[in-house]
Amino acid sequence: MALLITKRCINCDMCEPECPNEAISMGASIYEIDVNRCTECVGHYDTPTCQQVCPIDNTIITDPDHTESTELLWEKFVVLHHAVS
Repeated sequence: MALLITKRCINCDMCEPECPNEAISMGASIYEIDVNRCTECVGHYDTPTCQQVCPIDNTIITDPDHTESTELLWEKFVVLHHAVS
C-alpha cells in the first residue's frame, strides 16, 4: 500500500526529508506521496518514517486506492534501489 497525505497537512516540512525513497514532494497546496515510489519504508524501516515524524495525528494514512502486499512493496524497493532480493 502506498501512503496518502491528507488535507490535515500543515506543510511543516518534516516528512519530505525523512522519506528514503524520495516519494514525498510539495504538491499544489500540501505535500504529496508518489505511489510509484512509496514502499511504506519496507526495505528501510519497520514503520513508515513519514508517519513517525508527522506532528499531526492521522495526517498520513494508508491510501485506499493503492493497496499492495508486503511482497509487492518489497519488489518495489528492490527495483527503486537496485537491491538484491
